[in-house]
Amino acid sequence: MERTLIKELEKYIGKEVTISGWVDVRRDHGKLVFLDIRDRSGKIQVIFPSANTTAGANAKTTRPEWVVTVRGIVKERPENMRKEELNGNIELDGFHVEILAEAEVPFELGSELNLDTYLDHLPYTVRSQKARDVFVIQATIIEAFRASLRRREFVEFQAPALVGGDAEGGAAAFKVDYYYDQQAFLATSPQLYKQIMVGAFERVFTTAKIFRGEKHATTRHLSELVQMDFEMGFIQDHRDIMDALEHTMRDICADVGEKHADIFKRFNLDLPKLPKGKFPTLKLKEAQDLLGVAHEPDLEPEHERHLHEWALREHGSDFVFVTHFPISKRPFYTFEDPDDLGHTRYFDLLFRGLEINSGGQRVHNYDALVERIKQKGLDPAKFAFYLQAFKVGMPPHGGCSTGLERLTARMLELPNIREATLFPRDLNRIDTLLRVDK
Repeated sequence: MERTLIKELEKYIGKEVTISGWVDVRRDHGKLVFLDIRDRSGKIQVIFPSANTTAGANAKTTRPEWVVTVRGIVKERPENMRKEELNGNIELDGFHVEILAEAEVPFELGSELNLDTYLDHLPYTVRSQKARDVFVIQATIIEAFRASLRRREFVEFQAPALVGGDAEGGAAAFKVDYYYDQQAFLATSPQLYKQIMVGAFERVFTTAKIFRGEKHATTRHLSELVQMDFEMGFIQDHRDIMDALEHTMRDICADVGEKHADIFKRFNLDLPKLPKGKFPTLKLKEAQDLLGVAHEPDLEPEHERHLHEWALREHGSDFVFVTHFPISKRPFYTFEDPDDLGHTRYFDLLFRGLEINSGGQRVHNYDALVERIKQKGLDPAKFAFYLQAFKVGMPPHGGCSTGLERLTARMLELPNIREATLFPRDLNRIDTLLRVDK
């Protein structure tokens, strides 16, 4: 008999069906065995009589995470037994169970665990309701990002993960031994390729794996992550990029809220708060003056949290832009604001107290870009391939980059970015903890 997904069972009340999935919970009550079965679409309670039946005997042997196929009759629950959740008004009277695979579990799924134990057993713990909720949200975020940009005529492209030169001369890069005794790097950003592609399509986006070799061991840094990037041409200044990003963030929040209200309810969280007007915006110096802190080149994590409190209190917003960072601390391609010399047309977007996005206007003039590369102590010859795009003419352009894992973590208020990362790579872990013998 053809398999029926659990979410479709309500259409088959009074009829025989076959379902397949995992045993979520088994409960024995007198002469009855209750199995909660889950598949990709939901859960259902199956009831077996345990006395003198092969099906009941087989059901009684099952344990959590055993994989089974069950046949039974779909029945409505009594009024006093109904629940609000999916399939809360129906159950299955089982008469056959086939065991497809047994399981030996290290602990009860969904148990409270420290993060290292959770990650050490990730092939198992990723099956928990909480983990599945996190990565369903993450899947919707990236789908909504793509859909939002496509609606505005952005073209998706695939950025390379292996790069030459010196990988932008920015964040520490992982070196790779390459062909002909050459050295390559794992990409720290798709930035240079986004800019090249503006010359072909005007508006482009990519969802790229990037790699950072800094020896961070914090709750907000990873060695491998996903960046959701877009770049667009014929802009006036950085505010065009900020407007496009705000549009995208509103679309993402709308999609997540519409599709996953049940997940936010399970997490006991509200949807992100969006202001009626534009996202609040402060220049870096204004933000630092507001907080009463020194004019440093960047914000500290504590400052980002306090700015969120201000934005929420004064503007009803979980988002806040900070602009005009010093040019000395930004990449060579960052555009200097002619009306605020020494500072850039560059911004960070903070979401619930964490920087999730950086972006701004780029230098588009070939000679100016070569000069900026030299000022940063870099060799223009190493960027010759990239510079071709500017030699043959580039419009004023800019873009930005959103960290998928950071956005997911703040969306669900997870304290550690590793909880929003399927298989975290960091200073201490590639699947299992890294140990160095001394």
